[in-house]
Amino acid sequence: MLVKKMHEMGVRSDHVYNAAVGSIGLSVIAWLTSKKGEKSGSACADRWGIFVGTWAPTLFGLGNALHQYEQR
Repeated sequence: MLVKKMHEMGVRSDHVYNAAVGSIGLSVIAWLTSKKGEKSGSACADRWGIFVGTWAPTLFGLGNALHQYEQR
């Protein structure tokens, strides 16, 4: 149902796959920039990178579901 609605809204599997790869890149960038935050005393500066990194599996799963829907 969600996949059908997303497809009707114009979201394609390629879009979601690109978002997944982008979230991995954003996670790495957030982690690298957290090094600067750690020097200023922030104990949880790298948590944002970890949080963003957890988006990728969900987005890859949605991309796969959309791809299968597009194949029908």
